[in-house]
Amino acid sequence: MKNKDVADILERMGTLLEIKGEIVFKTRAYYKAAETIAGLSEDIETIRKEDRLMGIPGIGKTLAEKISQYLDTGKMNAYEELIREVPEGLLDVVHVPSIGPKKAKLFFDRLKVKSVADLRKAVDTGKLEDLPGIKEKTIDNIRRGIKIVQEGQERMHLGTATEAAEEFVAALEKLPQVKDIVAAGSLRRGRETVRDIDILVDSTEPSKVMDVFVHLPQVKSINAHGETRSSVLTQNNVQVDIRVVEPKSFGAALLYFTGSKDFNIKLRQIAIKKEMKVSEYGIFSLKGGREKMLAGKTEEDCFKALGLPYIPPEMREDFGEEEIFGGGAKFCAPALIEQKDIQGDLHVHSTWSDGHNSIAEMAQAARTKGYQYLAISDHSPRLRVAGGVSPEDLKRKKKEIDGLNAKLKDFHILFGTEVEIDSDGNLDYNNTILGEFDLVIAAIHSGFEQSSEQLTKRLVKVCQNKYVHAIAHPTGVHLGKREPCHFDFKEVCAAAVDNNVCLEINAFPVRLDLNGANVYHARKYGVKFVIDTDAHRADHMDFMKFGVTTARRGWLRKEDVLNTLSYNELMKHLRK
Repeated sequence: MKNKDVADILERMGTLLEIKGEIVFKTRAYYKAAETIAGLSEDIETIRKEDRLMGIPGIGKTLAEKISQYLDTGKMNAYEELIREVPEGLLDVVHVPSIGPKKAKLFFDRLKVKSVADLRKAVDTGKLEDLPGIKEKTIDNIRRGIKIVQEGQERMHLGTATEAAEEFVAALEKLPQVKDIVAAGSLRRGRETVRDIDILVDSTEPSKVMDVFVHLPQVKSINAHGETRSSVLTQNNVQVDIRVVEPKSFGAALLYFTGSKDFNIKLRQIAIKKEMKVSEYGIFSLKGGREKMLAGKTEEDCFKALGLPYIPPEMREDFGEEEIFGGGAKFCAPALIEQKDIQGDLHVHSTWSDGHNSIAEMAQAARTKGYQYLAISDHSPRLRVAGGVSPEDLKRKKKEIDGLNAKLKDFHILFGTEVEIDSDGNLDYNNTILGEFDLVIAAIHSGFEQSSEQLTKRLVKVCQNKYVHAIAHPTGVHLGKREPCHFDFKEVCAAAVDNNVCLEINAFPVRLDLNGANVYHARKYGVKFVIDTDAHRADHMDFMKFGVTTARRGWLRKEDVLNTLSYNELMKHLRK
C-alpha cells in the first residue's frame, strides 16, 4: 500500500505552500487530504484503479490528478515545481520545536536559512537577534528545539523500530537453518527510543542466514557481510545488525546483547566476586585457574549460574538496580503485567473531535481485541485545533453512545472526555457537565513553557477536582519534537495518590508518556495507572503493546493498572 507515501507528499505540499504564504483554504485542503488518505483502510492504488479517488472526502479533480500522477511515476510535478521556489530543507526547519511556517519563511526571506544546519549557524552567530518578533527566550527555545530534532534523527521511536525489526524477523524465521531468532538490544528492553536494531540468531549454518539477510528487499545498502556478523541499512535508513551464534551460547549472547550497559556491568561485578566470567559466549568458572563453562544455552541458566533469579528484559535498566542486586538470590521479580490483562482502552477519539472513525467503528475494533469496554474520550472545546466537543454536542454524543450500548452484548462504551487544563489549572467543562461523564481524563496541550512551579500547581489543582479520574500524557513529551515539561514529579504523584487519580501511560509511540523511569518512581510513591493508546484511528489501538511494555519497564503488575479490571469492577471504582 502506498497510502502513507501519498499522504506524506500531500502533507509536505501543504507545509511548503504555507511557508510560501498561500491562502489558508488551499493549504488546509492538502493537510486534510493527507490526513484522510493516511487513515484509509483500503489501498489507494485499488481505489484509483476503480476510479473512486474523487469519492474520498476532500479529494477533488485537481488533487485526484496529482495523486494519480504520483502513483504512476513516483513523482508529483506540482511538488517538483514548488521545491524550486521553496527549498525542501525548510520542511525540517518547520519541525524544529518553536518554529512554524511563518518563522521558517522569515528566516528564509531574511537570512536564506534553507536547512536545520543553516538555522543552527544563524543561532550560533547571533543573526536571529535582530529579526522582528524574535526574542531571547525564542532563540533559547529554538536552540533546544534543534537539539531535540537532532536526537530524533539519530534515534527512532519504539513503534518504528518494532516495525522494522519485525520485517526482518518474519523473513528470517522461515528459514530451516534458523532455530531461534530474537531482536535484542534496547528494542528488546522496550526503551522509548532506539538507535540501531540488533538481531540474534541461533543457527549452525550462519553463512546461509547471512546470504538471505543481506539480500532482503528492504535492504538499501550493505555495511558489512561476514560469515557470522552482518550489517545493513534499510530503505528508511535504519541500521540493522545481525549476529549468528551456536546453540550452546545463544542464551549468553542474548543476555549480553540485550543489555543495558549498566546492567551488564553489575553482572560482571557479581561474576568477579564469585571467581567467574561473563561474556557473550557463556558463564564460566575461573576457580583453580581453569576456565569451565557453567551456562550459556538459555538466559535462565545464565542467571541461575550467577546466583540470580530471571530478570525480564524490560527491568534490565539502571533504575531499580538496588532492589535487584541488593537482594541477590533473595530478590524475586514481580509478576509483570501482560497485554492479555488489559480489559479495555480508556482514551480513544472518534469523529466527534479529531478521530478518523465513528464511535461504532472504534467499538467494533475494541471488541475484536476481546476488550470488555472502551471509553470514547474526545477533546473539549478549548482545543480548537482538534475540534473539541461543545457542551451542546455532548448531549447528542451521549445519545449515540446510549443507543449503541442498548444493542451491544458483553461490551460497554463509556462516555468519556479528554478535558483541557487551562493555564491556571481550571478545566474546560464546568462541574455539572463533568459529573455526567463516566470517565474524565484531564490533559495539558499548551503552556509547556511555564515554570516548574506553575506547572506543578496546575496538575495538583486538577488532581484535587473530584470529577477527574486520570491525567493524560502527564509530562507532555513528544519524542523528537518536544522535551518533557518540568514539574515537581513527587508532589504531583502525592496529589494523585491523595485524590485517587491515576496517571496515564500513553501508548502512542511518539509519546510513551509516562516513560519507564517515570512509571518506576511513580509506583514507588503509590500511584495507580491507566494504559491507553490515545487512538485517533481504529488501528491505533494496536499501540497498546507499547504501553504495556512501558508499564513492564516501570515494574507494574496487573493490580497497578485500572483498565485490567472487569467492566463491573471498573465502574464501581469510577463511581467511588
